Amino acid sequence: MSEAPLRVVIAEDHYLVREGTRRLLEESGRVAVIAAVGSGDELLEAVDRLAPDAVVTDIQMPPGHHMEGIEAAHRIRETHPQIGVVVLSQYADEGYAFALLQHGAEGRAYLLKDRIGDLGELVRALTEVVAGRSVIDPRIVEALVGRQSRVAESRLADLSERELDVLRAMAEGASNSAIAASLHLSESAIEKHISSIFAKLGLAAEPEVHRRVAAVMRLVRDGQTGG
Repeated sequence: MSEAPLRVVIAEDHYLVREGTRRLLEESGRVAVIAAVGSGDELLEAVDRLAPDAVVTDIQMPPGHHMEGIEAAHRIRETHPQIGVVVLSQYADEGYAFALLQHGAEGRAYLLKDRIGDLGELVRALTEVVAGRSVIDPRIVEALVGRQSRVAESRLADLSERELDVLRAMAEGASNSAIAASLHLSESAIEKHISSIFAKLGLAAEPEVHRRVAAVMRLVRDGQTGG
């Protein structure tokens, strides 16, 4: 039996973009767009009334065209933590990303608007946030890591060989349990190694998603991924 489609609310003040996104998502066969609105206030009202699985929202919407989408995302995650939020922006702006992730990354995604044309990527992001995970556009990851790089040099030389093994596995997208299995260690040991990696790389105070991607990008930038 096929899975029920994800029930999604779209918030975008540009009519053609809003309707184009609606059509794309519905043509996937995996999403049912149950409302499409043009402002942050309308988004919050639709969420309260319809209780969707997820929302797709622009960042800048009426009335102020500032960060209404991000503000709505925070409100939705506070009042309806089970609802995933995908934020779309035309800007690869690290400031917007930090604003979205400052209270946690779970159930949130930040994608650039040109990803709308990549239907598979957009549907994957919706699936991930509904499951409580996070998705960050690779260009946003670069911006986030660039911000970190401006205030601290790479400290990979401080990592032990085992910590480098763990970080390489993280770079391959492995979960903590998968890393534990591949290195024949307990999951708690892996968690301790990861905490040590974050501390040595000066990432201890950053949000979880930023720490993980920043650590991995340091490894990539220093050419120690192997392969």
